[in-house]
Amino acid sequence: MAIIAPSLLSANFLNLKADCNMLNESEADWYHLDVMDGSFVPNISFGPMIIEFFRKATTKVCDVHLMIENPGNYADAFKKAGADILSVHIEACPHLHRNIQQIKSLGMQAGVAVNPHTPVESLKDILADIDLVCLMSVNPGFGGQSFIPHTLHKIKQLREMIDEHSLNVKIEIDGGVTLENAKSIIDAGADVLVAGSTVFKSKDPKATIAALKNI
Repeated sequence: MAIIAPSLLSANFLNLKADCNMLNESEADWYHLDVMDGSFVPNISFGPMIIEFFRKATTKVCDVHLMIENPGNYADAFKKAGADILSVHIEACPHLHRNIQQIKSLGMQAGVAVNPHTPVESLKDILADIDLVCLMSVNPGFGGQSFIPHTLHKIKQLREMIDEHSLNVKIEIDGGVTLENAKSIIDAGADVLVAGSTVFKSKDPKATIAALKNI
C-alpha cells in the first residue's frame, strides 16, 4: 500500500488550519512541503517559518522538498522547523554526499530529488546512503502540471537498482499524480505518491486521499 503525501503547495493558504485538520483526519501518511527559492525554480513558496506552523498542526511525517540553491546553508533551519525528511536536488548539489551527511547528522532522513531530464543512473553512487528518492514527474516550480509518461520507465529503472542491492530506499513520485495514473505509478515500483491538485481541488479531499491509499 502506497504512502500518500498530499502537497500543501495546493492547499488554501487562507484556510490552512481547516486543510491541516482535514489531512490529520484523513488516511494521508505524510505532509509534503515544497520549498522554492525563485532561483533554482521559477517560483517562490515558503520557508522554515511556515513549516514550523505545519509541524505544530500535525503529528504526521513532515516531508520537506527543497527546490533551492545552496540547500546546505538551510538544513539546520529546516531541522529546527520540524522536518522529518529533507530532500535536496541532485542538480543543486555539487557536493551531494556532503549534503546527505549533513542531513543525517542533524537527525533527519535524507532524500535526493531528481528533475525529469536527469537520469536515475546519476544516483548510483549515493543510493546506499539515502532514505528516499523524489522523482520529479513534472518540471519543478509549479503545481497542477501533467505527469510526464517517461517517468514510468525511470521508476522501473530505479526500482531495479534499489532491489539489486537490497536497499531500503523509498521511491517518491512528485507531480501530476491522479486517480487515473496512480495504479500504473505504483505498479512500476513507487512507494510514495505526492498529490497536490488531485487532493485539494477535488470535491471531497478525504475521499480522494482514501481512494489513492486503497489503489
